This record gives sequence, C-alpha cells and structure tokens, in this order.
Amino acid sequence: MALAIFASCTFNSAMADTAVAEKPAEKTEAKADKKEESKQDKQAKKDKEGKKEESKKVEKVRLALMQLSGALPESPGGSGLLGELTSDLKTTLERMERAANDDEIQGLVLKIDGASMGRGTIHEIREAIKRFRAKGKKVYAQIDSGMAADYLIASACDEISMPESGTLAITGVTMERMFYKGLLDKLGVEADFLHMGEAKGFAEPYTRTESSEPVRANLTAMIDDIYEQMVATVAFERPITREEAVATIDRGILSAPQAKELGLIDKVAYATELRQSLAKSYNTDNLVYVENYGKKKVDTDFSGPTGIFKLIKLMSGSSSSSKSSGKKIAIVYATGSITTGKSEPDLFGSSSSMGSTTIIEALRTANDDEDVAAIVLRINSPGGSALASDLMWSQIESLDKPIVASMGDVAASGGYYIAMGTDKILAEPTTITGSIGVVGGKMALGGLYDKLGLTVETISRGANSGVFSSTDKWTESERKAMREMMEDTYKQFTSKAAEGRGMPLEQLKKLAGGKVYTGRQAKANGLVDELGTLEDAISEAKKLAKIADDEEVKLMTLPEAPDFFESLFGNTGAEKEVKIKVDLGLGQIHPELKALLSRAEMLQRVFQDQVVLMLPYDLQIK
Repeated sequence: MALAIFASCTFNSAMADTAVAEKPAEKTEAKADKKEESKQDKQAKKDKEGKKEESKKVEKVRLALMQLSGALPESPGGSGLLGELTSDLKTTLERMERAANDDEIQGLVLKIDGASMGRGTIHEIREAIKRFRAKGKKVYAQIDSGMAADYLIASACDEISMPESGTLAITGVTMERMFYKGLLDKLGVEADFLHMGEAKGFAEPYTRTESSEPVRANLTAMIDDIYEQMVATVAFERPITREEAVATIDRGILSAPQAKELGLIDKVAYATELRQSLAKSYNTDNLVYVENYGKKKVDTDFSGPTGIFKLIKLMSGSSSSSKSSGKKIAIVYATGSITTGKSEPDLFGSSSSMGSTTIIEALRTANDDEDVAAIVLRINSPGGSALASDLMWSQIESLDKPIVASMGDVAASGGYYIAMGTDKILAEPTTITGSIGVVGGKMALGGLYDKLGLTVETISRGANSGVFSSTDKWTESERKAMREMMEDTYKQFTSKAAEGRGMPLEQLKKLAGGKVYTGRQAKANGLVDELGTLEDAISEAKKLAKIADDEEVKLMTLPEAPDFFESLFGNTGAEKEVKIKVDLGLGQIHPELKALLSRAEMLQRVFQDQVVLMLPYDLQIK
C-alpha cells in the first residue's frame, strides 16, 4: 500500500511538472541515478537483515519438558532410593513456576500420560499453566492417548498434539458405587449401622443393594455440577460452542484425526514431528528439550569411604521446612483419613492417614515460630474419627495467628469439620466437601462363624456390655445408647459449623444431613468463602497477616516429610509391612481393587472409632 501511494504521488507530481515546463535532461539523469542508488541501498539493507535472520536461526531455544502421569499426592514426599525425589503436587507446581521465571526457558512441553488425579488437583495444575502463559511463554501439551483428566489439563495449554494412532476419550462424568449386601448375606454377616443425616449414606453399601432416594438425589446434583464444569471448560478453552462441546462428549471415544476435526486438538503429530514443528515456530535449528526440568536428583553413588554416610543421610531424610529467618507462611498439609495418634505415611512419603497428634504438633510449631505470620491448612481428606476431628478443630480455634483453609480434591465430613475453625475457607470449584453428618456401626459375624463351624462363648456384665461384640447385632438398649451418643456428636458438629459460618443453626441444618457438594455449590450456599487454589489461599493468608501481596515470603512446610524408615515401617513395624505388600500388590493390578482397599480402610476406621465423621461414599468419578 505504501509503494502504491508513493508511485501515485510521483505520477501526479510528474504530470504537474510536465504541464508547467519541460525538465532539463541532466536533472532527469541525476534523478534516475539517485533512484538506482536508492534501490541498491534498499537491497543492501535487505541483505543485511537477511543475514541477521540467518543468525537468529542458529540461536538455542530451550523448552522445559515435564511429564504428568498417575496421581500427585498433596503432601510433599521424601526421597526414595531410586535417585529422584518422589513427585507431589507442591513440587510439580514449584517446578512449573521456576520454569516460568527462568529467562533461559522459552516455553514448556507437558507430556501428559494417564493422569489419575482428582478434579481439585487438575484445577491446581490448570491454574499453574495459566500463570506460566501469563509470563508470555507458551505451553504445549503432548498426549498419546488420553482420558478426561488428561484432556482437562491439556486444554489449558496453547496447543495440544496427538499421534495419528492416538485416541481421546472424553466420555462425560460417571460415578460408580459398589454394594456388598448380597455378598454379606451369603457369608452370614449382618451390617448394623446408625447414621445422623438422611443423605449420610456411608452404610448403604452394606445394608442396601442400591442408593436410597435422598442419597441418589444428592449424588445426582453433585455429578450434574461436575459435568457442567467440564462442559464449560471444554467450550471455553477450545474454539467450539457449549452445544458442540456436549455433542463431542456424547460421541465418546475419538481418534486423533477426529479430535482435530472437531476442534479438540491442534495437531496430529508424532513426538519427532511436534519437535520439528516447534523448531520452525521458534525459527531455530537448535531446539533443546530440558528433560525433567527442575526435578531434583539424589546422589546415589555410595562407593568409597563416604558412601555409607550418604546412604544413612538419604534414609534419615531431610527437613522440608524453611528454618531461615524472615517472614514465613506455614503450610500445614492435612491429608488422608482422620485418626487419633500419629499420621501413618505410606512408602512414597504421602500421608495415608491424618493423625490428630501429628497435625496438632505441626500447628503448634507454626504458631510458636516468631517468623510465621500466618498459616494455610491444606486439606485433602474424606474425614474419619470424630474425636480426632474435634481435637484438631480445638487446636485451630486456639491459634494466635491467622489461618486459612485450602481445600483440595476432597474436604468432607471430618475434613470439613477441621476447616470450620479457620478464619477463611477456600475450595477448588470441583472440591468434594460438606457431608456434615455422623455414622457408626459394626458387622455382626455370628452367622459367618456358624457357617465356618466356629463357636464363641461370651461372659459379660452390664446392660450394654455387648455393644462392641463381633458376634451379635446391637440390642435395643445398646442401639439406644449409641443413637443418643451419635445425636450429641451431630449436635456438636452442626452447632460448631453454624457458628463458624456465621449462619443460623436452622439454615445450617438444611445444608447438613450428610449432603455432599462441589466447591462451587458450597460457595453458593455459604459453606465456603471463596473459590481458589493453594496459591490464592497463600495470598489470602498474607492479606490477613497484613503483608503486601507482592512482598516475598518464605513457605514453611509442615509436617516434615517422613524419612525412609518411617515410610517403610510407620509406627507399627510388621503390621505396616503387611499393608505395604497389599498396597503395592493388589492396588497396582487394577484401580478397582485399589478402591476396595480404600473402602476396607474406611470401614476399619468405623470399627476402630465406633463413631466417625466420614464421607459417605468412596467416590470413583470417571
């Protein structure tokens, strides 16, 4: 356009000059020579720019490469003996943040393979990707074959690629519940349970063959909201409408070319082709993947005279807490089913149970540290012991410092109970929370003993001495005593919840009754204050502590990661060893068997504590 205007102006000017007078020949020649010199100058400039462009193509472009697969536990883990620190959500987010702020890193490639994280964890990763992109750097998702969890993470990236043979299965949301009553009947086992709250359906798998109407209605409302959030995410992130997103999800399993045609992915490319494409887009012949960016390595060379000391140091673990001076925010990780006593770590360093003693000690440590300005309680728990929940709640209430609750995948029943004592509650949009109710019971094994030819002789004194008997169901007197005790526990739960949320008791009771909610639903009904990530909770804690949002603070992680021996043996030696064998055996063969083990552990909590604040469902949302 500029050339056209210039030519037009020259043409008009020449016409005007001709109309006035004839130009001398020498002036015309001089003008021609000047024009030729101008062309040569332009060509020289062009050649110079071309050389600059060529020099750009040889510059090195570094892209961080990270893999996301399996589950990411909340609690920071210790180091293993295989040379790397175990992966967890905290370190994964820190690695992404480090790459975002690294001037030598121009982008991020996420290889997503078999992500089995909860929806809250997925939301945390998506938000971390958005923070990375806000730095002006691109994120590329690479999926071989993906399910809904893989795709929800990938959809937050700038580009998604899959190989031609890959498949994408975004099949909506499904929740499965398994019922055991038929099996128990065949075995001669009778489930004897009481529950406070019509939607507190923990015992239903043992006493019914299908969900009751109140439980089904509550579950349906929750699943509807999770589904709506999925549809909204796909429609927002991709160039498709909500109706197109629904139609695509209804199609189910798609090949990579089909997914591209429908706008779900950007490229059908193998890993080598993707790399070539990225090199072209960055205009470089020297594209470097920085593999496992930010993942810490452990020195496993145990040779030489110092080898034994290295091994001992590795097994004894290292502190994950910040012991340096300066303002700190303490993050207390409250993860796993709730029990009294010490937390029981699993082999990989994450907490399989949340011991009230461990959490109380962590809270006191944070409260007594003069440099700690505020505390964030990161909760990922389905609940558990009513006593342990109340002991932790009491400790939280007594703290001198601001404390903010940050809910992860699940913070239900006892998990919600401990959040009630905090100054502010933040949840992920898909956090499973609520479940304000109480359940207690036992299995009467007398019929099974008969089938096995076993007899039990009982000598007892006291009207209710058989309340813990393994052979018989409760008598009317025993049932009455249990009910009265559970009603009192439920009264404490609801009254403390109403006080903590600042709402009338009758209003709170309408939200209680064992009902579960997504974080988004809980925000709407007043059970949580805000929707947000752990990062948002840290910002809120800084605000409550009157620290400027842009002021740097150190993060102190509590409880400290267990060392190798604690991870291996826990608190009970041989008993823990048996648990490890089962967990690494059956649980790794099939996810459904893992779910059965989880259900068995939840049931054990009921038998151990008699009265529990436990999420009524072992939610397997797919």
